[in-house]
This record gives sequence, structure tokens and C-alpha cells, in this order.
Amino acid sequence: MGRINNSIVKLKSQIAACTRIFTVEGILDYSGHVSARLPDNSGFLVQSKHCSRAELTPDDLYTLDFEGNIVDGPTSGNSFPVDELFIHSEIYKTRADVNSILHAHPEVSIIFTVTEGAELVMVRNHGYRWRNGVPIHPDNAHINTSQLGRELVKTLGDCNAALIRAHGIIIVAEDVPSLLIDGVHFINNAHTLLEVLKLGRPKPMTDSELDIFEQRLSRPSHAIKLWKYYTGRARKDGIIPQDWDAEAHVIQKGRAK
Repeated sequence: MGRINNSIVKLKSQIAACTRIFTVEGILDYSGHVSARLPDNSGFLVQSKHCSRAELTPDDLYTLDFEGNIVDGPTSGNSFPVDELFIHSEIYKTRADVNSILHAHPEVSIIFTVTEGAELVMVRNHGYRWRNGVPIHPDNAHINTSQLGRELVKTLGDCNAALIRAHGIIIVAEDVPSLLIDGVHFINNAHTLLEVLKLGRPKPMTDSELDIFEQRLSRPSHAIKLWKYYTGRARKDGIIPQDWDAEAHVIQKGRAK
């Protein structure tokens, strides 16, 4: 029990740190959320609705079961989980390879859902994570029921990201540090593609190019490297407290690449 409790403490710190870093990077703003599956697979952690993403703390996180019921969390009378908790619950119920999820609303990605003929293709090497494509979910409203969550899951399929038309993005990963690097790389790719379109036709990465890059990359080491960089910089700049236990860990074998 002690090991599980320690793991949850670390996980809460990682979610809060990742959320604050995404805010600094412009990936999150006043809305959006990061979640993580509990170590015992009994549910997941996600933040309260009205807490500032820029100031999120581990104590602002709710523990929910996969039906969206509150197991534990803030006790303030005017506090409750995010409305779109069903994005997280339904993906976790369907995708055993997913242990952390980001929902955000970065404009650079939304552009590709509202421009005729535009497609968010992979033009940078870390695009191997999205080689299966980035489908666009047609319902632009809030995903605030389990049924709407299941419809989003159908759109996502076995992909590691999806766009929601005129709304935002979904990114899934095997743990919180990996979610952080995927969020950074996904948005970097969108920015690069937007610049490419100013010059001419994009030249997307080929499957063979993505294969070569993925084969030579140690994803666990890369996740730890970038996690240390971003959390270290955030600590130095006072974005996250020095005493948060948010150290990255080696990704377990058997989880998704």
C-alpha cells in the first residue's frame, strides 16, 4: 500500500508539473487538462474545473473511477472535476496502452480543422508517433457525456492524437513524461508545417524515414532527457516548486511506443 501511495504522490506531482509547463509553452491556457491512469488501474487523476492551469497543485486533482464518479479530491463546496472528464474515462476504458492524456486548444493545431484542404501531416522526425494519422473528430462541442466520449474514442481509433474540429486536440501517451514530450513535438510539427505552407507544398516524412528514426531513438531515454530539461527550467524559473516529487521514471516494457 505504501508503494502505491508513493506512486500516486509522484503521479500527482507529475500531472501538476506537466500542466504548468504546458501552460508556459502555450499549449494549455485557461482551459484544457492533463490526466493519468492510477497505478492499480482503478481509475484516473484529473484536475478540478476552475483551478488555474498555471497554478495547478497536486491537491487540486480528483481521483475518479472510469465511470466518472468521484473517489477522492478537493472538498471545497464549489469545486468539481472538469466537465470533459469523459474524454479521459472513455479512452482509458478502451486503450490499455494509454496511461496519460492531454486535451488542449492550441490555435496552431485548430487551424488545420477549419481550413479547406489543409491536412496536419508529419514534416518532422518525431512525427513517427502519429504515423497512423491524426483524425478529425467532427463534433466541435464539449465532450461532457460518456456517449460523446465513446464517439471520440471511435474517431481516435488506434492513433496517438486526434483533432476536434474548431475545438482542440487530444494526445495520448504511455506516461506523463512521455505525454509532455509528445505535446511539445506535436505542436512543433504544426508550427513547422504552417511555415512550410508559406513557402510551398509540404514534403511529409515518408514511412521509411519515420521507421529509421524510430529504430534509432530510445523513447524512454528521450522522455527522461526532455522531462529533466523542462522540469529543471521550470524549477529555476519558479514555475514549479523545488520540493515536488516529479522525477521521470523509465518506461516499463510492454507499454506503447
